Amino acid sequence: MTDSRPSHLRIPPGQHQVQDFPVLDLGIRPGLTHDDWRLRLFGEVAQEVVLDWGQLLTLPQTKVVIDFHCVTTWTRLDMAWEGVLARDVIALASPTPAARHVVLHSADGYTTNLPLAALLDDDVLVAHSVEDAPLSDDHGGPVRLLVPKRYGWKSAKWLTGIEFTRDDHPGYWEVRGYHNEADPWKEERYGD
Repeated sequence: MTDSRPSHLRIPPGQHQVQDFPVLDLGIRPGLTHDDWRLRLFGEVAQEVVLDWGQLLTLPQTKVVIDFHCVTTWTRLDMAWEGVLARDVIALASPTPAARHVVLHSADGYTTNLPLAALLDDDVLVAHSVEDAPLSDDHGGPVRLLVPKRYGWKSAKWLTGIEFTRDDHPGYWEVRGYHNEADPWKEERYGD
């Protein structure tokens, strides 16, 4: 479902609207294929789980249309994504009561962190498609996380691991001065 509010009410402070989908990453392209992609769920869980591409596709598929906000000040409205709700993937591993945070691991060595509760929203996807096409390598394919209520650096590309932790463990950009929460509506770009 598309957000029917006027576009100027959907663009957070300090952002501007774009029509393209800029490519930003650490400069490492892991070149994962469907055959070699795996997603490991581990840490504070009742059961460690490793999903392959075929197993991901057997899970209930969801489509969302969201606005995507990048910390570099661009926003793209009404992006159509498809994948599996993160909460459905998480349920497979049964996080323990001690699990309060996650560290997201990417095939390029990138990490980012979030409260576990942030992944349970109804629009957070383990995404494999955007705009009715498979995710390209440029945009984190075959699988990336999509966390629409946070700046894009929290939507880890080339997602290969979700580590459940008791404590918060800041990731790549967070230890380099980016804000830990990354709420675009509060302009949480950089830490204090």
